[in-house]
Amino acid sequence: MCHSTDSRPPAPPIQGEVASHQPAELTAADGNRLLAYRAEPAEPNGRGIVILPDVRGLHPYYRDLAVRFAEAGFRTIAVDYFGRTAGLGDRGDDFDFMTHVKQVTTDGIRADVKAATDELAADGLPVFSVGFCMGGAHSWRQAAEGNGLAGGIGFYGALRAIEEPATGPGAPLLLLRAGADTVSTPEDFAAYEAALTRVGTEHESHVYEGAPHSFFDRSYAEWADACQDSWRRILSFTERHA
Repeated sequence: MCHSTDSRPPAPPIQGEVASHQPAELTAADGNRLLAYRAEPAEPNGRGIVILPDVRGLHPYYRDLAVRFAEAGFRTIAVDYFGRTAGLGDRGDDFDFMTHVKQVTTDGIRADVKAATDELAADGLPVFSVGFCMGGAHSWRQAAEGNGLAGGIGFYGALRAIEEPATGPGAPLLLLRAGADTVSTPEDFAAYEAALTRVGTEHESHVYEGAPHSFFDRSYAEWADACQDSWRRILSFTERHA
């Protein structure tokens, strides 16, 4: 399963002050109004990040994650996928997300992520994307296609949600994989990484052996080291490619 509404992300190794965090609303180029959550660091690190949630959209885990990224110095916007079909309502436990997931399109996600990217890049920041499950795969796709991103990070991406890249190179990718994941198999990743290599997209991949899907959760004490290693890899990746 993906992250539940009572899951919470682990804290980053760097924990600074957060200047502000609050719900927001963005408008994509096609006129779609979408839910977002914005968090601003007290001491910016000069980088921005757009968070792409799992299939359940912008629920509490991702609002909290936006704050965690702001603690690490990132200007952050987490986006929702369902403005076109569900409006701007709550994404709590009773939200019928699968009805809306079936209506999500790649073009819609691209437009919504671009709205957040442009908002952060307006101040000259290099902007990265980070996503989880379906959002992880789309984070890789958005960055591989360029879309104004400096790089794309994904946790346990659901590769069935995207197509292999046909052109490149686009921006660099970081693939953070769960070794015990069944959403995407090692064979799926081998084929995807081979396609990235063919089109010249720079990428690095790390497998956390034995880790389950959605291991990036502070309630999983046995995966605390993997969570901290993931944070370190994100900080290193974004610093190197900023």
